[in-house]
Amino acid sequence: MIALIKGESEAGRLMQARLDMNRAWADAKAMLAANMQVLLVVAGVFFFLPNAIAAVFMPSFGEVLVQIEALGPTPNPDDVLALFSEFMGRTWWIYLLLALLQAIGMLGLLALLSDSNRPTVGQALAFGVMAVVPYVVGQLIVGLAQSGAVFLPIALGASVSAGLGLLLGLVGVVAAVYLWVKCSLLAPVMAIERKLNPFAALARSWRLTKGNSLVLFAFYALIIVAVMVIGLVAQLVVSVSSLLGPSALMLAAAIVGSFVTLGYNVVKLGVLAAVHRQLSGNPGKDIGKTFD
Repeated sequence: MIALIKGESEAGRLMQARLDMNRAWADAKAMLAANMQVLLVVAGVFFFLPNAIAAVFMPSFGEVLVQIEALGPTPNPDDVLALFSEFMGRTWWIYLLLALLQAIGMLGLLALLSDSNRPTVGQALAFGVMAVVPYVVGQLIVGLAQSGAVFLPIALGASVSAGLGLLLGLVGVVAAVYLWVKCSLLAPVMAIERKLNPFAALARSWRLTKGNSLVLFAFYALIIVAVMVIGLVAQLVVSVSSLLGPSALMLAAAIVGSFVTLGYNVVKLGVLAAVHRQLSGNPGKDIGKTFD
């Protein structure tokens, strides 16, 4: 009976939870400011360096575009597919390694930002390694659901008419964005609440975001737009380096692009931690405390 009452109380509290964007942003800034030194070191290792090294040394996707352009104005679809397949066959393991490194860094930093037990950096990153496989499984589940939400309606609609396929495709895109918002707290749930079952973590994210989907979408969209603007400004800065030659341009693009990626990921983690804290009603550790 006591457990039932507690469960009903928890359900009622979650139903009443409403996200305050101003408060979440203020909490995120406070967490990031209090822990900036360690954040930058860890984020530099897991976000900046891998992206910069990959941008400089790995084969560029631009090579594929040049090869496609060389096929003429109306290239054979089979030839285009062959070029894409050959490129991915050479580089898939690099993209996988980058994704795993960034996932480990993200989970570790979320644990550092919000764990009331104040883990060391090593302990938090060890947790990131332990949690990366369940997290990837959860992301694959979300990705498959999003793909189904988009392509199944297109296929069904296109079987009737092209116009209906386009209309249902737009509906599917909206559904995919909705799924993205509803599952956006997967990483905080795993890292902060230690729920490593991907299905349970996704269900928890779904419950936490109940009644806040539109607000969360607006919040995330504002951050993405801000990053896009910063990215455009960064591209203008990089374009100046073209005066020094193609090598300087490539190096500048790699460094500046990696810095933008680092900044976006750090801000995203702070926002996710703050949103989770507010919607879960769990204050976690004091915002002003820094890492051990």
